[in-house]
Amino acid sequence: MGAAHVQGEARNTRDPSQQPQSRQGGSYKPKAKSSAAERESEGAVVPKTVEQSAGTNAVKNNAAGGKGPCGGYVVSGGKGEGMTGKTGSNQPPGRPPVDKVRQLQRRLWVAAKRAPGRRFHALYDRIHRSDVLWEAWRRVRRNRGSAGLDAQTIADVEQYGVERFLEELGDVLRAGEYQPQAVLRRYIPKADGKKRPLGIPTVRDRVVQMAAKLVLEPIFEADFLPCSYGFRPKRSATMALETLRKAAAKGGHHVLDADIRDYFGSIDHDKLMKLVERRVTDPQVLKLLRQWLAAGVMEDGGMRETISGTPQGGVISPLLSNIYLSVLDTLWTRHSAPLGTLVRYADDFVVICRTKSAYEQAEERIRVILERLGLELHPEKTRRVELYDGKQGFDFLGCHLHKRLSGHIWERERKRVYFLHRWPSERSMKRVRQRVKELTQRKRCHADLRDVIAALNPVLRGWGNYFRTGNAARRFNQLDTYVWRRLRALRVQRKGRHLRPGEMDRWSREYFENLGLHRLRGTVQYPERVNYREPERPPVSRVREIRTHGLKGGLDFTRHGNAAKE
Repeated sequence: MGAAHVQGEARNTRDPSQQPQSRQGGSYKPKAKSSAAERESEGAVVPKTVEQSAGTNAVKNNAAGGKGPCGGYVVSGGKGEGMTGKTGSNQPPGRPPVDKVRQLQRRLWVAAKRAPGRRFHALYDRIHRSDVLWEAWRRVRRNRGSAGLDAQTIADVEQYGVERFLEELGDVLRAGEYQPQAVLRRYIPKADGKKRPLGIPTVRDRVVQMAAKLVLEPIFEADFLPCSYGFRPKRSATMALETLRKAAAKGGHHVLDADIRDYFGSIDHDKLMKLVERRVTDPQVLKLLRQWLAAGVMEDGGMRETISGTPQGGVISPLLSNIYLSVLDTLWTRHSAPLGTLVRYADDFVVICRTKSAYEQAEERIRVILERLGLELHPEKTRRVELYDGKQGFDFLGCHLHKRLSGHIWERERKRVYFLHRWPSERSMKRVRQRVKELTQRKRCHADLRDVIAALNPVLRGWGNYFRTGNAARRFNQLDTYVWRRLRALRVQRKGRHLRPGEMDRWSREYFENLGLHRLRGTVQYPERVNYREPERPPVSRVREIRTHGLKGGLDFTRHGNAAKE
């Protein structure tokens, strides 16, 4: 810190991704090409002004509080008069306003990608930038969530005044006086009957964590490998499932279905911070992360210190967990990739191999890597699965995956070809049926049926959008039937003894669909098709015909025809 730090505060105005002044030229790629090809989560520019309100990014009259070109803050507002004496945005007409937070993320990602060994030392001032805090608030508000230890809800913040709330929070961060509160422990039921512990930070802490995530995520995204799909921008569970489907079509018959025991509660803080320090050396940012890791947990009225782990429910926890397990991704890709394909989603991961010996070696190597991180495989949830000829299947990311014989290829070629199919698992079906049952209780029989359907549709639409990229047609029909019977039971309950014979027949599926009920049938489709190379030789039926009758009319034609010519 000291004098050098103070001087840097006043004079270091360059963006972290800017090239040294001694280097001639700008980007090594054309700007049009690099900006169009970059990802949504990638780095950005540092604006010289701050956002004045929630609704616009335009800065008027150089108002007080704006950040000047030397890193200081404007004390008094300027006249705001240009050459024409008018005020307004400098954005050219006809173009959308520039998202400065997205530009910042793109610049950070590009800088990290170009220099894999670079360590960022000036990031804290980006976290407490006004536009970054506003974007963090918008995302926290969109995610909703309950109150933390201070019992302050999102509605309370809106009543207090969002602009005032963010200004005070920014002042506290700039002054270095920010102290996070302990997380509130809550439990939610799991599919196996157990309970999952959650740590709920306060709204204030969630906004700061989101701001830090906006700045740090592009840097580490440049290092993350394609085998990781969980809690990453532009990555999804569907992409992970599609990777498994394609690997299985290329001969993957053996699967190591792995799960880490109590992963979020077993992360070693010291090892995690060493991994973070490979990329970030800003002492204030590192202090923030250490404060969140050691904030403690409030449970049953008592405070408990956290020695290890990151609380599930924290905004920053998914990023930290991915940083920690990126060691597994890196070591596997460097040394064990020939054994099989690794597909990881947070702490759940799968290795699909071509041979039995390969997936036995894969399990041994993964255990060694996890031991170095202080982790271990869950003995009950980790198992070996043989997919060959559809013998076994496994559950992953809410889906059941099982190989099925292709009837089309069998009919055409008499060849047994198996493809990996997926559909909602039994747990997923049970969970959605339970949710439908809660929304169609008997006490709602006198409610407006359109209101009941309006409550059902978001559940059906969201569930269907997730599972529609697989072989879920049968499960979709089953759920459609279940919903139809529940709604029909409400009509019967409302009629009671006044129900006339044959009146139930009018309450068909079409009756409820005409009232707006979302239908799952007919919505299944794959994101893309697995390429199957068609055989160059004729099909089996044609081969038999050629062997029996010849190419030009059979054996008789060949013998007698040639004899006639002679």
